[in-house]
Amino acid sequence: MAMNALAATNRNFRHAARILGLDSKLEKSLLIPFREIKVECTIPKDDGTLVSYVGFRVQHDNSRGPMKGGIRYHPEVDPDEVNALAQLMTWKTAVADIPYGGAKGGIGCMPKDLSKSELERLTRVFTQKIHDLIGVNMDVPAPDMGTNAQTMAWILDEYSKFHGYSPAIVTGKPIDLGGSLGREAATGRGVVYATEALLAEHGKSIKDLTFVIQGFGNVGSWAARLIHERGGKVVAVSDITGAVKNPNGIDIQSLLNHKEATGSLNNFDGGDAMDPNELLIEDCDVLIPCALGGVLNRENAGKVRAKFIIEAANHPTDPEADEILSKKGVIVLPDIYANSGGVTVSYFEWVQNIQGFMWDMWDEEKVNKELHRYMTRAFGNIKTMCQTHNCSLRMGAFTLGVNRVARATVLRGWEA
Repeated sequence: MAMNALAATNRNFRHAARILGLDSKLEKSLLIPFREIKVECTIPKDDGTLVSYVGFRVQHDNSRGPMKGGIRYHPEVDPDEVNALAQLMTWKTAVADIPYGGAKGGIGCMPKDLSKSELERLTRVFTQKIHDLIGVNMDVPAPDMGTNAQTMAWILDEYSKFHGYSPAIVTGKPIDLGGSLGREAATGRGVVYATEALLAEHGKSIKDLTFVIQGFGNVGSWAARLIHERGGKVVAVSDITGAVKNPNGIDIQSLLNHKEATGSLNNFDGGDAMDPNELLIEDCDVLIPCALGGVLNRENAGKVRAKFIIEAANHPTDPEADEILSKKGVIVLPDIYANSGGVTVSYFEWVQNIQGFMWDMWDEEKVNKELHRYMTRAFGNIKTMCQTHNCSLRMGAFTLGVNRVARATVLRGWEA
C-alpha cells in the first residue's frame, strides 16, 4: 500500500526543512493549517426529500498571498489527503513564484448520481456556508475532480449575491464570465514546458524521444497532444477504461476522436490493447503519470524502464519508490513543479479579473508565452537549489518553495 499522502508530503517537507536548517518551532508552525472548515450542506433532492452532505475547506497558509486550491466533488474525500493537497499547493505556488498560499476542499458526494439541478443547489448551499471565509484576497477556489467551469459559475453567482459582482472569487470559470483562454490546456501545456526544460538540461529534446502517458483525462490528453505535435513518439497511453500501445507511436488525434466517439480507449485500431498494470514499466524514454497518487511504489519502481519521470499527477511517486528510482539513476521531475501550469494560468485569470482588464481576449499566445516564462524560470531556480544543497530535483523544488514561505512568514512577524 502506498504511503499516506499526508505522511509523504510531511516527510518531504521535514527533509527540506532540515536541509535549510529551519528553526524547529517555525518548522512546526509551517505545517499546521491556518484554518480547517467543515460545514453541513442540506439540499432538497429533485423528488423533494432532504439529503445532507459534508463540505469542507482546508486553508493551509496565507503568508505569501490569498490561499488557492481546487474544490473536488468525490465520495472519498479523505481529510488527510485534502490536508496534504492543501499543503502541496502552498509549496507549489511558492515554487512557481506566484503570490498565493495553499488550500483545498470539496464535498463528499458522488457527482454522477446527482442531477444538474441537485449539483447546482449543493454548490450554492456550500457557497452560502463558506462565503465569508473565502474571498478575492483571502481564498480563491478552482475546479478539481468532479467539478468544472459550470461549478465555478454557480459559486461566482452565489458569492456575488453577498459581495457584489466578484469575478476573481474563483478561477477556471467559463470564458463568458471572465475565464482565461488557455486555462483548459494549461496543466498539460505546463507539463510539456517543464519536460522541455528538463530535457534541454540533458541535451535532449521531445522530438527524438518515446513517451508513455498514464491517464488520458484533461492533463494527459493535452500533454499527449502537445508532445505529438512536437514530434515526440507517444508509444503507450492508458486511462480508467484500458490501455493502448504502438511502438511506432500512437496518432493522438485519432485516439482522441476514438475516445470522444466510444467513451473508452478499447478497440482502437491505431494500436494494440495492453494490460494497464504493465503501462508504468513499459519501455520508453519518458514516463508521465497523469492520474492518481501513489502509483509508483516499492513493488513496481525497480521495474521502471523510463529514464525520466514527469509527475503530472499529485504525489504519484511514493518516498520508497523515490529512493529506488534514484539508485537506478532515473530522474524524477517533481509534481510541485511539473504540474504547476494550471495554478499559474489561474493566477493570470485572477490578475485580469481584479484589474477588470482581460488581456487574452485577443490572443491565447500571450497566456502561453507567459506560462512558458514562468515554467522556465522556476526550473532554473530549482536547479540552483539542487546545486547549492547537492540534492535531488524533488528536494530542490521543496527547499525552494519552503524557503520562500519561511522567509515571508518570518518577515511578517510570525511570533508576534
